[in-house]
Amino acid sequence: MIDLHTHTFFSDGELVPSELIRRAQVIGYKAIAITDHVDASNIDLVIPRIVNAIKKIKGFIAIDAIPGAEITHAPPQTIHDLVKEARSLGAKIVVVHGETLVEPVAPGTNRAAIEANADILAHPGIISEEELLLAKERGVTLEITARKGHSLSNGYVAKEAMRFGVPLCINTDAHSPSDLITREFAVKILLAAGIEENRIESVFENSKAIVEKTRRRD
Repeated sequence: MIDLHTHTFFSDGELVPSELIRRAQVIGYKAIAITDHVDASNIDLVIPRIVNAIKKIKGFIAIDAIPGAEITHAPPQTIHDLVKEARSLGAKIVVVHGETLVEPVAPGTNRAAIEANADILAHPGIISEEELLLAKERGVTLEITARKGHSLSNGYVAKEAMRFGVPLCINTDAHSPSDLITREFAVKILLAAGIEENRIESVFENSKAIVEKTRRRD
């Protein structure tokens, strides 16, 4: 399992990074990104702490731990600069909190995230055809999520992404240890989203490709 969207107590998660990473390793994860919530108020505080936390345990863990950030509920007009700032502060994976059905995310967030070349657009809700085509052009990956509420639009996102050839990944958006999932359970979520069995491996390969991209950023 590769999970590129998780949270620690640096935002609204329950665990310190070391414990989240350790728990992920024990249930069979190969890679995990710590992507705590940020906006203009805390981006300069949270990302360096994640980077430092991972740096200090890097040689003592048998899992690829990646520093990242999830830009959350930021005004769409600010997302481009926040993505750029996140990367300058050391975030190797930048996720943007998309227009989920269950939160009042500002309209235009999905498009702004894609135009900013975020790595992953999380739980994008009823994403438009125009945005799907732009995501394909820019190589932005759309998320199928295991998280309750946000997962309501998984079927729509999967169907439309496959129709237009937009890359998909699966993440947990974990906030507590019970949110972490095995690869086997991830397969069930993908199947439930309407992704055909012969396409499931490509979803996991997309996550591997994002991890490889982070190595090129080192």
